[in-house]
Amino acid sequence: MTLKQQIHNQYLQLVQDKIDVFQDMILALTEDSKNDAKGSAGDKHETTLSMMHIEQEKITRKLKESLEQKVILDKIDPSQITSKVALGSLVRTNTLIVYIATALPKIAIGNQNIFAISPQSPLGSQLMGNQIGFSFEVNNSKFTIENIE
Repeated sequence: MTLKQQIHNQYLQLVQDKIDVFQDMILALTEDSKNDAKGSAGDKHETTLSMMHIEQEKITRKLKESLEQKVILDKIDPSQITSKVALGSLVRTNTLIVYIATALPKIAIGNQNIFAISPQSPLGSQLMGNQIGFSFEVNNSKFTIENIE
């Protein structure tokens, strides 16, 4: 398995784990609200249900974001290699390694740190469509594309 495939699989697993956690949290809140409805009455009950509903809405938004990230990752074929930076490219610059997909936390594989970024991010937009040897600057940092996988 190539480094790019390992990175892709690790990010898929990370996103799926987040989805599972958010779904479990929503289910638990739904169960809690049903149980609370059986044994409570009055203002305290209404406040508790309202707070649970607000929390459920927040978690639902996070779940939606994670599902959108999974859709993007599912579109990527990690075995595909291009000569220009595109969605799914693993780009090595003079200072860092980035995976062009969606904004996700930094991961480490071996002794290498990998940053997943969106093509719309400041760094991603500079990289998109460019080739090995391309140099540019983002936030006073100079980058040169050294390799594209």
